[in-house]
Parts: sequence; structure tokens; C-alpha cells
Amino acid sequence: MGAAVRLLLVLPLMAAVALCGHTVSGRTHFHKKPPPRGGGGGRHRGSGGSKDGSVVSTPAVPPADEGNGTGPTPLMPPTPPAGSIVPSDPATPPAAPADAEPCVFDVRAYGAAGDGGTDDTQAFRDAWRAACASDSAVLLVPADGTFTVTATTFAGPCKPGLVFQVDGVLMPPDGPDCWPASDNRRQWLVFSNLDGMTLRGAGTIEGNGEEWWNLPCKPHRGPNGSTLRGPCDSPTLVRFFMSRNLAVEGLGVENSPEFHFRFDGCSDVRVDGLYISSPANSPNTDGIHVENTQRVAIYNSRISNGDDCISIGTGSYDVDIQNVTCGPGHGISIGSLGVHNSQACVSNVTVRNAVIRNSDNGLRIKTWQGGMGAVSGITFDTVTMDNVRNCIIVDQYYCLDKRCMNQSTAVHVTDVSYANVRGSYDTRSAPIHFACSDTVPCTNITMAEVELLPFSGELVDDPFCWSAYGVQQTPTIPPINCLQEGLPEGLLDSPDLKCR
Repeated sequence: MGAAVRLLLVLPLMAAVALCGHTVSGRTHFHKKPPPRGGGGGRHRGSGGSKDGSVVSTPAVPPADEGNGTGPTPLMPPTPPAGSIVPSDPATPPAAPADAEPCVFDVRAYGAAGDGGTDDTQAFRDAWRAACASDSAVLLVPADGTFTVTATTFAGPCKPGLVFQVDGVLMPPDGPDCWPASDNRRQWLVFSNLDGMTLRGAGTIEGNGEEWWNLPCKPHRGPNGSTLRGPCDSPTLVRFFMSRNLAVEGLGVENSPEFHFRFDGCSDVRVDGLYISSPANSPNTDGIHVENTQRVAIYNSRISNGDDCISIGTGSYDVDIQNVTCGPGHGISIGSLGVHNSQACVSNVTVRNAVIRNSDNGLRIKTWQGGMGAVSGITFDTVTMDNVRNCIIVDQYYCLDKRCMNQSTAVHVTDVSYANVRGSYDTRSAPIHFACSDTVPCTNITMAEVELLPFSGELVDDPFCWSAYGVQQTPTIPPINCLQEGLPEGLLDSPDLKCR
């Protein structure tokens, strides 16, 4: 075939693949897959989407709860508008030039079937390669398909203004038996080495996690409720690695095999308007995990799962969490920190206008004995508890089994403020628990306007304190008379407690 003839055949295909000049908006999607097993529930759009499916990025109140909580969701002030000066508010990802129209790279134009059964991985990789090389590109997962993709890393650097738009259903293979043997079993979608990328859409990322949760090496999944030894790797659903100026907006994410979202080594991250859902008994399914990441905003999201709603690991600074509803799950956690005698540093974390309901924990800081470093500058302000077992907890003796040895060093917990924390607690545990290290006590704990009453049953009015120093700025319910005044001598002179 002559060169001229080949060129005439190729040009129409290129025009179909890159639909430059056409805009992309969210569209209602239709699942071609049965409803997820395991009780993850359907997508609740609430105030996170408009009638036509387009994303509204800053609803004034958290999405309404359809669970079994008994108390009403309080009205909450709107998130500060973009551009206002807010502590810990990350920079907005750089926008494309105003006169630039996006080039749309529809994965179907690259061969994706979207029928829920065909492996569409290569089509996604090809579409990513083309979109990454184009300014103001949109990689489109269309609304009328269910797309199956195996473990894939979408790597940069890419041209500015890249958007990964999920309007349909995107999912991994169904369980460990269907996972390709050559694929990494610790992660599914990885976005790496990117600057200024947005992941958004009106669609759903479905994790197909049930078979992973039921592995016999998961907690209480073996014979007679035991946990069996053996390989127990399970994939994080979406991971961002060594990237900056990121935005994640408007998606529904459900039934992850393990963590739903994980940010490692990133900076300037904005998460807004997510709905994350997995069953309460799904193990290790943290909603959003942040580690070695700075300047993070998590706004206007609802998270129900089987582990921490939001977990903050070492090396995380300037984290701002607002208008988030959690539960069921394990609450909002800083840690665990200092495992295997490591140094851990976390500072300047704010949780404001949050609701936590039907959870094992509310606001938790957890560290291992033997660690070093510090957790400092933590503010919990205006948090509503609804039937939470451990509403306020600092645990410097965190351990996963009974074999942990007592050690003399610890991660220092200091400058922690609890203000306007109200609601109800499960009376199986005291609502306030400060278990701090003998040698590295907790210091500068401040309590103001804390009012916690039993969800049912009799009042438990005996908070627990051990080596905890702080002050009640106002009378609290229950009274926290066990806090010690002042500061322990010589504590702050230790170089092991310094971070930055």
C-alpha cells in the first residue's frame, strides 16, 4: 500500500481519537454490573452534584447521612472560598490558559469496550500516553460504560492542565483469584510524578473488595475466628506518589480491597466532595491516608468504611479537614506513629466542622512505644459525636497484639486543642482517654466546651488520664479533673523529640 493511501486511512482515526475543542461535563452513569456485594451501598450525590451531573466543588454542608444515626446533622458554615487566606489551605493547582479548550481523549477511541468484562487496560494506557503529551487534555471515562483495568501506573511528567475524568464505572479485576499473577498486589491505580493533575467526575470507582476482605489472613477471617499466617497483600485502590498540585473532586469510591486513597510524598493537595463507602466490617479500608505529604485540604466529603475515616501518617504537615462526615469506621486518626523505634513527625493539623457517628473512635492520636519525634499543633474544633465509643483518645501504648514490650522512649504529643466537641458516646468505654508515656508525657492539652453524654444507659463520668498535662478552659462534661497542671521538668530538652 502506498504512503499516500496509508496517510488517508490514518487521518480520520486521529481526528476521532483527539476531540480537541470539545468540553467535557459530568453525565449520569448506568451500572452494567450488579450492585456491589458486601453492603457498600449506592452512590449518594446529595449536594455534591447538580441536576445534570456536573460537579459542585464546595457545598456548604456535609452530604446528608442516610445511615442509622439518631441525631440531625448540624448546619455548618461554608468552606472558605478559593483564594482566601486559611491556615493549611494548599495552593490551587495551576489552571490552563483561559482561551485554551481541552483536547478530549475518550478511552473508547483507543479500543476500550466498557462492557464490564473486557480487559481495557491497554486502551487506558494508550489514552494516557496521548493525553499526557497534550496541553489541557481530558482523559475521558465515558458515562455509559463499565471499564475493567488491571494494576497500572499513570506516570508523568505531563503537559499542564491534565484531567482524568471518570463519568462511568471504573474497576479492577474481581478479587485475588482474578488478579494477574504478574501485577503488583499492593496497589491498583497509581498516579506518579505529576504536577497540576485533576481526578474528577460524576462516576464511580468500584473496588470489588469483598474477596480480598475474606482472605483467611485478614483479621478474624480464618477458622474459628483466627487469623492465618501467609501472604496477605491487598491493593490500595488509588495512590498518588511524588506529585504536587493535585485535585480530587466529586467521585464516588466504594468497596476498596484496602485503603481507598493514599497520598505519599505529595504536596499541595485538595480533596473535595468525595463519597467513600465500604462495609463497617471491611478490614484496613482507610478512606483517605496521608503520609509524607504537606499542605493538604480535605473538604465536603462523606466517608463510611471499616477502618480510619482519615488517617495521617508521619511526615505530614499543614493538613486542613473541614465539613467531613465519618462513620461507621474508626474515626479520624493521627498515626499510628513511631513503629519499630522510628522517628515520626506530624504538625499543624486542623479538623473543623466534622461529624463522626456510629464509630469505634472519634478523634484519635496513636503512637507506638519506642518511637521518637513529635505530634504538635493539633486543633479539633466544632466536632459532633453520635454514638462513638472512644470520642477523644490519645494512646501512646498502641499495639496490635499482646506481645509489645514496654519501652522508655515515645513520640511526644503536645499542643493539642479540643474545642466545641459535643455529642453522645457508647458507654462501653469512657468517652475521654489520655494514655501517655511515663517518660514522655503528653503536654499542653487544652479542653474547652467539651460536652459528651451517653447515647444510651447511665453516665460514665470517669475519664482516664495517665501522664497527661493540660488545662480545662471551661467546665467539661464529663469533668476532666485528671489532667495535671504545668509541664514536666526536662522533657523538652531531649533531641529525640525535635522535628523541624
